[in-house]
Amino acid sequence: MTNDNDPWSIAGRSFYSRLIVGTGKYKSIDETRDAIARSGAEIVTVALRRVELDRSKPSVLDAIDTGKLVLLPNTAGCTTAEEAVRTCRLARELGMADLVKLEVIGDARTLFPDNEQTISAAKQLVKEGFCVLPYVTDDPIACKKLEDAGCAAVMPLAAPIGSGLGIRNPHNIRIIRETVKVPVIVDAGVGTASDAAIAMELGCTAVLMNTGIAAARDPLLMAEAMRDAVVAGRKAFLAGRMTKRLHANASSPQEGLIE
Repeated sequence: MTNDNDPWSIAGRSFYSRLIVGTGKYKSIDETRDAIARSGAEIVTVALRRVELDRSKPSVLDAIDTGKLVLLPNTAGCTTAEEAVRTCRLARELGMADLVKLEVIGDARTLFPDNEQTISAAKQLVKEGFCVLPYVTDDPIACKKLEDAGCAAVMPLAAPIGSGLGIRNPHNIRIIRETVKVPVIVDAGVGTASDAAIAMELGCTAVLMNTGIAAARDPLLMAEAMRDAVVAGRKAFLAGRMTKRLHANASSPQEGLIE
């Protein structure tokens, strides 16, 4: 389900689904393929350092129809700017597009990104002609620096990767939206449909998730739920929510009451 009257764009291409999905943790390639289809996603991310690149062997890449979907290689597992840059160069050598998701992890326990190394890698990748989507903490200053470095979007975390905790700091997400002009894509920590809807209600451009779908009891049904939640949250943002009130305010008129 998409809103065909409300596209967004990146790297010179328009998209109608505001849900981006990953490919890890599924039980099989078939389940991965079905979950992607049910999510309605048009962009699918793959951890380049963790995928079987020998196409003569079964690979998660078999689940992605690159004739219909945009493949977004990511640098998951990299811990330095140098590693991340080399991984992106490998993606280019393999014939993948120059659109890349940049991840430079700074801590193995929390999987929080190393913002300093991320910014360094982003500057080099932009210089080499890559279209960079960086995973970053929910830090408005770091996001602004990444925008200034030439990144095509910023991807602040909602919570630690795979935690399912939802958006822990909605105030920072709002500030990031006010600070940068590039798309803001919430990445990591989304656990259920309401989390995805909240991200969109905050005005984010899109949401990226993997574990929230793959680790659900029924991943295929959750893929549908996430698809619908992103659409609903976006519509709610465009509609504009009512003002919160401390006290009650009757929904029916007070005039002309029957005595």
